[in-house]
Amino acid sequence: MPLFSKPTPDVSVLPPPSGILSHPTIRTALPFLNGGAAGMLATTLIQPIDMIKVRIQLHPTSITPLAITRQILASGRPLDLYSGLSAGLLRQAVYTTARMGFFGTFMSHFSTKAKSEGRGVSFGERAVASLSAGGLGAVLGNPADLALIRMQSDGLRPVAEQQRYKNVANALTRIAKAEGVTALWGGCTPTVLRAMALNFGQLAFYSEAKSRMDKAEVTKNLNPALKAFGASAVAGFFASFFSLPFDFVKTRLQKGGQYRGVVDCVTRTIREEGVMRFYRGFGTYYFRIAPHAMLTVLFADEFAKLTRAKI
Repeated sequence: MPLFSKPTPDVSVLPPPSGILSHPTIRTALPFLNGGAAGMLATTLIQPIDMIKVRIQLHPTSITPLAITRQILASGRPLDLYSGLSAGLLRQAVYTTARMGFFGTFMSHFSTKAKSEGRGVSFGERAVASLSAGGLGAVLGNPADLALIRMQSDGLRPVAEQQRYKNVANALTRIAKAEGVTALWGGCTPTVLRAMALNFGQLAFYSEAKSRMDKAEVTKNLNPALKAFGASAVAGFFASFFSLPFDFVKTRLQKGGQYRGVVDCVTRTIREEGVMRFYRGFGTYYFRIAPHAMLTVLFADEFAKLTRAKI
């Protein structure tokens, strides 16, 4: 479930699609295509925040987002803020396309089952659909995610050790050649856990916050859009809180050459840097997660209107 939601367009009252959009195969694929395109547009706008978040996680000492930004700008290369954009777009093309498409497929199954039993879709079924879709999408998108981290962290290496990847295809090819194809799934476990934790935080806490706001005297008469915004802020916090440690471990593992695996990364980080190291850059992470989710669902809504498709 997206963080920032607006009413789903009632495509049932719109004229039926014509031409290629009316083909059954295209209709089935539209939730995947709309979701992927929406995620790619959102990533294009949010990429500088993601770049700063990664640099904070990989910096050897505590550093602020403003300091990271100043360093990049002082280097005379402001476009470094968009380093790894091609990998980020590929990741969205795979991960968000799969996540939103699978979620729609799973929910369709649960909706049919619930209707045959004369009930509504349960929270547990929504959670299963969301967690499963997030996990599957993360597995498929891991190579692009790893390439993104390598490209974003390359500037932190000594000049003689920098790989200077030309684009995501170049990064994927060179990593596979030097380290083996399976290296493209480095950090896959925390990546999957991160995706599942993120989706759980969004689903469970968005639903809970919205329900409480609907019942509370102070908020029950608020404009629905304001309720959605308030619930989204709560969901964004918990989605970030649950997923950031996994995101931290994923980033460290995907940088390469430092840890033997998830357990080694976690234990060494706690021993050498303390437990709170997992939450360094929380503010930046939150402001990267929430706007991206908002933009993704807004774009997906617009694409749904244009293609007469349900989201």
